[in-house]
Amino acid sequence: MGVVMFFIPSYFSSNFYPLAAAFLFAVVGLVSLKAGILQSLHGEPVVTQEGERVISYGPVLFPLVFFLQALFLWGEHVWILQISMLVLGIGDALAALVGTAAGGRHIENLTKSRKSIEGSMAMFISSLVILSVSIFVFRDAFTGGLVGQPIWKLLALALLLALLVTAVEALLSWGLDNLFIPLAIAYVLYVVDVNSMVTIDGLLLGGLFALFIAIFSIKVKFLNNSGATATFLLGTTIFGVGGMVWTVPMLTFYLLSSILSKLGHKRKAKFDLVFEKGSQRDAGQVYANGGVAWIMMVIYSLTGDPYIFFAYLGTLAAVQADTWATEIGTMWPNAKARLITTFKDVPVGTSGGVSIPGTLASFLGSLLICSSAVLMNVSWIDQVGIVTSLLVIGVSGLFASLVDSFFGATVQAQYYDPIRQKVTERTHSIASDGSRVANELLKGYDFVNNDLVNTLCAISGSAVAYLVVRNLVSLSL
Repeated sequence: MGVVMFFIPSYFSSNFYPLAAAFLFAVVGLVSLKAGILQSLHGEPVVTQEGERVISYGPVLFPLVFFLQALFLWGEHVWILQISMLVLGIGDALAALVGTAAGGRHIENLTKSRKSIEGSMAMFISSLVILSVSIFVFRDAFTGGLVGQPIWKLLALALLLALLVTAVEALLSWGLDNLFIPLAIAYVLYVVDVNSMVTIDGLLLGGLFALFIAIFSIKVKFLNNSGATATFLLGTTIFGVGGMVWTVPMLTFYLLSSILSKLGHKRKAKFDLVFEKGSQRDAGQVYANGGVAWIMMVIYSLTGDPYIFFAYLGTLAAVQADTWATEIGTMWPNAKARLITTFKDVPVGTSGGVSIPGTLASFLGSLLICSSAVLMNVSWIDQVGIVTSLLVIGVSGLFASLVDSFFGATVQAQYYDPIRQKVTERTHSIASDGSRVANELLKGYDFVNNDLVNTLCAISGSAVAYLVVRNLVSLSL
């Protein structure tokens, strides 16, 4: 089907019939999934290590992503649709076939579906070949920033894209890669071709720097394999598209929060079995802390809205404030915490608990995020005012950390660990014989974990900063 979709634009002058067909196939895929028919489309449900039965949404997402690209790229950028669907149709299929037939070396701490090194290599090599040939074939269709670029730069861009889609395929399971592999290719090629501020040189340097950060993070145990892979994807976009102005605030959050999470290890050791995850972050934590910032970068690259930069600072301030409140609050000697909803005394480390040291730390962490942007002499901050910007971002981060505490106290799932007889955020505990024991849900909802609460925190900080700055500028006019 990927090959078929590659040739479809050659047979239709309009996107009407391709859109109609894609919509029909998406509906058929969804109905078959819900009705339990046409099982060959979806395959047998996979049972994860946690005993969860998971099915693939690939047959729904495959025509859906074609529909989206045919809707927005048909015309002078239809060649992007053709390249992305061909990579998905051939590269992703080869990764699955090779991984199943010869995948003996699984990549640990990456995804529940246990991706293999052999499958990822098949994805990388096939994608590199397809992208290299396709970019050369479609050179005459380029209209913007790709026009006139030397062959070696186009091949280097193909190499970077192959690495990106290999990371996407390795990180995502259950058919989600069918959606995000084409979107990743389409976004990079489109933004380079239409946005004069985005260059191939910048993307290549950003991708190289993001790869260095990912490898470094594994070596110093800031991140596990999934977290490092997600960081490579996130970093390539922010570093490569945003340049230094967007990179420095992100690095400020990443370095300061990562170092802080490693400090006071002995004092924080007693909380290791309370918190859902440890100090070595995974992909879920990277998405929760940096996903909104990632989206803000993408929106800015497509719209050029300067207020989005303050939303970007606001979300980074939010996650920094939350991280600093937790880390300082648990490290501070003899700190006292109160539940944000009732102000009753609770043990330090309790979800929804706030303390004076933690609250002050959250505000200081937020100010440091904005300060890093001030040091970069960002013109938008000068227009709003440095003091005003510091206050807006500082308050946005502080407010978001309190939102995080509120959700932690009300809807976040908390469990009772029968083995250690403690309240915890973890769904399972490990018995002395190595077996997994399910913990009992005490309060909240089982689908509201710490990553979801952190995401809501990030969204709130972003929204507050964006709305306040936009209104302030409107009032000044």
